Amino acid sequence: MKIVVALKRVIDPYVKVRVKTDNTGIETQNVKMSMNPFDEIALEEALRCREKNIASEVVVVTVGTDASQETLRHALAMGADRAILVHTEKSFCSLNIAKILQKIVMDEQPQLVLMGKQSIDGDNNQTPQMLAALLGWPQATYASALSFSNSLEVTREIDGGLETIRVVLPAVVSVDLRLNEPRYASLPNIMKAKQKPLNRLELASLGITLKDHINILAVKPPVTRKGGVILDSVNALIDKLKNEAKVL
Repeated sequence: MKIVVALKRVIDPYVKVRVKTDNTGIETQNVKMSMNPFDEIALEEALRCREKNIASEVVVVTVGTDASQETLRHALAMGADRAILVHTEKSFCSLNIAKILQKIVMDEQPQLVLMGKQSIDGDNNQTPQMLAALLGWPQATYASALSFSNSLEVTREIDGGLETIRVVLPAVVSVDLRLNEPRYASLPNIMKAKQKPLNRLELASLGITLKDHINILAVKPPVTRKGGVILDSVNALIDKLKNEAKVL
C-alpha cells in the first residue's frame, strides 16, 4: 500500500506572529518556519504503518516556494521515502490546494491519503474534505486512532465521546493531535535524507486551471486587551457590573 501525506510549511508554533505594516498579510521574512504540527502527526502515522508492513511506500507532497524543500527534507529525515514539491510563488485557498493535490494523487495512485485536520496558520479545516470530494473517495476526519484489517477502522473524537467508523480504501483521512507523538529525526537519517529523491514540479506543468475564490482585503492584529482593574470591595465589583459591564 502506498500512502501520500500532504504537508504545509507554516510559521513555527512557538514564534509570535506579526502582521505586516501594510496589513497585506503575516510577516514571514527572517521568521522561523516549520512543518505544520497536524501534518507531522499524519506523517508519523504513515511511517508507523510502513514499519508494521501495512504500507510499502510513504510519499510526502507540498505546494509552495523553493523554501518548502526544507520542510520536505525534514519529512525525508523522519523516514519518508520520497518527496514532491509543487513549486509556485503564489498562495492559494483551500479549494485550489485540494485541486492541486487531486492531480498529484491521481498520478501517484495511493491507497491512502493522510493529512492534518487543519493548518495552524489558516485554521480552515477544509482541504481534506474538499480533496475527498474531488476524488470521489470516502473520508474520515479528526482521526485519533487507526486500525487496519480487511478495511480501515478510524476512531474519531466527537462531542459525545468516541466514534469508530469503517472506511473502504482508497480514502482520505485527516488526523487529530491525539493520534500519536511524532519522532525526532536522527542525525544519520538527516544525512540519508539528502540522497532521497525530491521531485520539483512546476505548477504550470500540471495542466490545472485555477481561479481565485477568495480575496483577502486586509489582515489586522487582534485588538490589544486593556489592563484589569483591582477593586477594593465586593460592593465596588457589583457597582461596576451594574453600571459599566451591563450584565446584570
